[in-house]
Amino acid sequence: MEQPHELTVEAPRAWDRPVVTAPVLACLSLVGGQFPSFSAQANLWTLSTGGALIWLGLGNRVPRRPPPRRLSPGAIWWVLPVAVFGVLEGATFVMSVGDEFPTFSRLADPLLEDELVRSAAWFAWLAAFWGLVRR
Repeated sequence: MEQPHELTVEAPRAWDRPVVTAPVLACLSLVGGQFPSFSAQANLWTLSTGGALIWLGLGNRVPRRPPPRRLSPGAIWWVLPVAVFGVLEGATFVMSVGDEFPTFSRLADPLLEDELVRSAAWFAWLAAFWGLVRR
């Protein structure tokens, strides 16, 4: 007979509190939004902030809920569109088809020219990434 998993609760660390994380992510996104799209500085900033979030999010971690034993049958409806998008994006990038069949990044470039929109996109990316790391 299987024993139920015990959930352990620990006091949230400073960077786990929304009062702290939202302003920190906002500052990081404002800095990241100042770099030109797909530049070396932007790539370095992406790697360094992503690495720092992984380190903070996974370091000395106590599981909050037990991991699922297997994916639910409804998960295929989430995996399927993501996989199709990934294959199409990768194929168009590798084949360098250009304007005939542009990648999603190329379509987003005109939107990301504005620094405020780029900062908002950075904030959305950082918040989603932090949520995934802490899950």
